[in-house]
Amino acid sequence: MLEAFILAWIGVIAAQASPGPNMFAVAQAALGQGRRAALFVVAGINTGMLVWAVGAAAGLGALFDALPVLLTVLKFLGGAYLLYLGLKGIKAALAGERQVVRAGKTDLSDAAAWRRGFLVIMTNPKAALMWSAVATFLFGMGLSNVQVMEFGPLAVISGLAIYGSYGLLFSTSFAATTFARFWRAIEAVFGAAFGVLGTMLVAAGIRDIRP
Repeated sequence: MLEAFILAWIGVIAAQASPGPNMFAVAQAALGQGRRAALFVVAGINTGMLVWAVGAAAGLGALFDALPVLLTVLKFLGGAYLLYLGLKGIKAALAGERQVVRAGKTDLSDAAAWRRGFLVIMTNPKAALMWSAVATFLFGMGLSNVQVMEFGPLAVISGLAIYGSYGLLFSTSFAATTFARFWRAIEAVFGAAFGVLGTMLVAAGIRDIRP
C-alpha cells in the first residue's frame, strides 16, 4: 500500500504544483484581498479534494465511464464559473474598482473565500479526471475502497503546503506593494486567465455534444 500511495502522491503533487484555476484563485485572493482570504480559499480547495477523494473511493471513475455526459456537464459548469470570475476581474479593472485591503477591510468574507476555493476545484473537470485516474491506479494496485479513501488526507497535506505557500508568497509586503501599483493590470491578467480557461472548458463541452 505504501508504494502505491507514494507513486500516486507524486502524480498528485505534480498536478497541484502546476499553474491552473486553483493556483490562480489563491494568488488573486492573496493579492487583492490579503493573506487571510487566500488561506480560506486554500481551505476550500482542500475541502474539495476530500470530497473528490471520497468520490474516487466510491467508484467515481466507473461512474464517469458509464455516464460520460456527467463530465461534459462538469465542463460547462466549470467553464461558466471561471468565465464569471474572469468577467468579474476584467470589470473591476476597467471600472477602476480597486479593492484595498491591507490597510482596511476586505469585501471577501471568510465564507465567500472558502466557497470560491471549493467551487473552483469542484467544477474543475481536470480534478475529476485526476481523481478518477488516481482511483483506477490504486484499485489496480489491489487497494480497497477504504484504503483509496485514506489517500485523500495525503493529497490534502500536499495541497495545504503547495497552495498555502502560494497564498503566503502572494500576500507578502512586496507582493502587496506591487499589486497596489499595478492592480488594474494584474486584475486584468487574472480576469483574462480565468476567461481563457473557462472558454477552453466550454469549448471542450461543446465538442463533446457535437455529433
